Amino acid sequence: MSGSGILASAMTKVQVTYDLCGAVDDAMLEQINRAHSVYGIEALRLAPALDALIVEFDASRLKPEDLDQTLRSTGLPVRRQSSAS
Repeated sequence: MSGSGILASAMTKVQVTYDLCGAVDDAMLEQINRAHSVYGIEALRLAPALDALIVEFDASRLKPEDLDQTLRSTGLPVRRQSSAS
């Protein structure tokens, strides 16, 4: 335990890719900005081809299904990519 009195909690960072079901425009960029402020979402970035959204989140805070719903509730037209490799 450090002398600072701050306890570190375990974080399980997970990365998920979503297909974008619409063209990237100013409105979508605003929706991405809104989603970035959601507790548990660590990072959001567009794929270089602008056809997907890569999301890093804390799995100890959000389940993948909750993340899906949260992104859609911000207005983002997304569909989670299959995890099959």
